[in-house]
Amino acid sequence: MVADPRADSFVSAFTGQWLTLRNLESKVVPDLLLFPHFDDNIRKGFRTETEMLFGSVLRDNASVLTLLTANYSFMNERLAKHYGIPGVYGERFRKVAIADPNRRGLLGQGSLLAVTSVATRTSPTIRGKFILTAVMGLPAPVPPPAVPALDSSAPISATRPATTRERVESHRRNPVCASCHKTIDPLGFALENFDAAGQWRTQDGASPVDTSGVLQDGTEINGPVALRNWLVARPEVFVSNVTERLLTYALGRGLEPIDKPVIRSVVRRAAADDYRFLTVVQGIVESAPFQMRTRSAPSTDQLAQAN
Repeated sequence: MVADPRADSFVSAFTGQWLTLRNLESKVVPDLLLFPHFDDNIRKGFRTETEMLFGSVLRDNASVLTLLTANYSFMNERLAKHYGIPGVYGERFRKVAIADPNRRGLLGQGSLLAVTSVATRTSPTIRGKFILTAVMGLPAPVPPPAVPALDSSAPISATRPATTRERVESHRRNPVCASCHKTIDPLGFALENFDAAGQWRTQDGASPVDTSGVLQDGTEINGPVALRNWLVARPEVFVSNVTERLLTYALGRGLEPIDKPVIRSVVRRAAADDYRFLTVVQGIVESAPFQMRTRSAPSTDQLAQAN
């Protein structure tokens, strides 16, 4: 039933909820003086690209990990030009091979990169928190009270740090701030080659971009490829998170401790089938929480149709 056009509404609603694509229209407003080529066509193109990638992985019954590793995406001429990808012409979105390994998968898509930035610059902290929570499904550290804002802890002066990374590191020198940032920031630093509009860059102002970092487990990473490889090396983390998000969507409620064994069972079953997407969906549809959901819960017909 994934070929049914009605599955498109599931794709749009689910990705809007999981990846916060619904914030593209309301919160992604890059400064036009800094990003003069950004407009609503690019914003809509970002969302279309991500929805089409998700829909393709679902309909092709590919591995859930393909969302992170896909060497293709979907774009039209305008979006391809924004990314610097040649040979794409016309307004129609079509499947396009991605030669640059840095651009592959969700981590290289403008939708996620823009929605985790602010109007004038990138935000390694927002991006790092997004990867931790939305991609890995882990809780973000709770910031202590009265934490100063980034610009407050790195005030404008003659010696103000020139790059976003240097501002963040100045902010982290405050011991109160460092406790949270040491977990989040290295994940975000890995994506610093992408600016706030999702375009590739090698300079931040007059300084070279620095994407190096050390993760909580001691792994040294440097750039989006290394970050993606680190995530893919722990497939159960990403697949468990996607499974939890799908079950939450299907049940129309937050998950409870009693639901955790169901998640583990679905993921184990999917692992034996290369984490194929429809194996995950089938496991959810056949699970006790889904089968026994009450009529008062929001409709989950769309997820059932995806089976």
